Amino acid sequence: MRFRLPKIEQTALEAVARHFSATLESGHDRAGAYLRVAGRPIALVVTAIESRASERVRATRHGLRFDRVALGLIERLRTALSGSVPDGETVITTITAPIKLPAKTAAALEDRIRKLLGARRAPARLTDTIHGNRIQAHVLKGGAPRTARLIGFVHNPDSDPAILLSVTRALLTGIGSGERATRSRWLVLVDHRGLVPIATYRQVYSQLYVGNVFEQTLVIRPGGEVVTLGG
Repeated sequence: MRFRLPKIEQTALEAVARHFSATLESGHDRAGAYLRVAGRPIALVVTAIESRASERVRATRHGLRFDRVALGLIERLRTALSGSVPDGETVITTITAPIKLPAKTAAALEDRIRKLLGARRAPARLTDTIHGNRIQAHVLKGGAPRTARLIGFVHNPDSDPAILLSVTRALLTGIGSGERATRSRWLVLVDHRGLVPIATYRQVYSQLYVGNVFEQTLVIRPGGEVVTLGG
């Protein structure tokens, strides 16, 4: 039986085929289709950004922070907690800036995430305020042995981290919970509204190490625009 895709996703894959001057073939499984480039078959795994999340982007400014304090706090959490995240699950945490007490904030957040991981399996979430910083943590399904177990973002207090969560969910849906396939696979993210900044995709993509699972990752935007995140 052929695997039938929703119209929006099928249209996106046709745009990929045009972009690479390739032939598109229907798939039989979760790889929604196959691209044949110079005779080489490439499995295309397709997933779409949630429309509700996309609609929220219009009023959102994505002020991510990359200063020494922000990066150090996320690295501390990653080092401390990655070994505690179960196989096939991934934690995403977001924290508002400025972080005035980084050591105490990291210790308290680490403790809360450990309790979240111990309480139940994915999906699970927490929201809290720690030393004046609003935090969120979500345990999501999805993640392979060679992808990151924990990713995190420090952002300005007037920006909404919901879209970071939505992009992470979309990437994890594509990744699933398996090893890298022996045959070539590309991940295709469909953003038919075109409201998510490409910089946001790139940040989540790089933290998750999606390149360890897919040969290429593409974002399809309105009008059939194809943007390569990595490969």
